Amino acid sequence: MTAQKMTRVIAGLFIVLSLCLAHVNGQADLSQLSWLWFTAFVGVNLFQSGLTGWCMMTNILAKLGLRSA
Repeated sequence: MTAQKMTRVIAGLFIVLSLCLAHVNGQADLSQLSWLWFTAFVGVNLFQSGLTGWCMMTNILAKLGLRSA
């Protein structure tokens, strides 16, 4: 698996996980917003990566030994 594909897998996992955690926290208090901020952080990084072609997660995974595309 390439670093780019693994980045997409990790980003998708982080988004789904943070949405699940926000749902489990419930609707009653504002603490769930912290998980939604994490979702927004991942989304903004995906948007930035699409515009610039640079992704920190891909660079980290490449340094850990995953091959680039």
